[in-house]
Amino acid sequence: MRLTVDGQEIDIDADPDMPLLWALRDLAGKKGLKFGCGIAACGACTVHVNGEAVRSCTLLVGQLDGPVTTIEGLSTGGKLHPVQQAWLEEQVPQCGYCQSGQIMSAAALLEHTPSPTDAEIDEAMSGNLCRCGTYPRIRAAIKRAAALKAGA
Repeated sequence: MRLTVDGQEIDIDADPDMPLLWALRDLAGKKGLKFGCGIAACGACTVHVNGEAVRSCTLLVGQLDGPVTTIEGLSTGGKLHPVQQAWLEEQVPQCGYCQSGQIMSAAALLEHTPSPTDAEIDEAMSGNLCRCGTYPRIRAAIKRAAALKAGA
């Protein structure tokens, strides 16, 4: 099976019924996305498919309909993505387990809504759980990332 992951075409030997999460982690070596719940409830496994945030634990490889971007492919040209930069500046992570999924959801939000309101942030991020409760820092980082993207 041929997939486009982080801008590169790769061949993997995967059953079409294999969840994308395991194909990416075990067969493509992408360890940034995490297994959390297995039922698309926590967001730790979030990747982009065609630019949309999706939960890779429930999307089967055979259902894939476009290029995949993982946290490893979010930054380009050796430069951090604005969301990654804002995450560092706002010191968002505590334990860090959920952060790749949080960052991927935030990046997708900003692609569609360049200057989101608090309500839009809350709605877009509602599928990403953080055991450490860093939600105020996540919101601040998303707003900072929006400003970085806008050149402010």
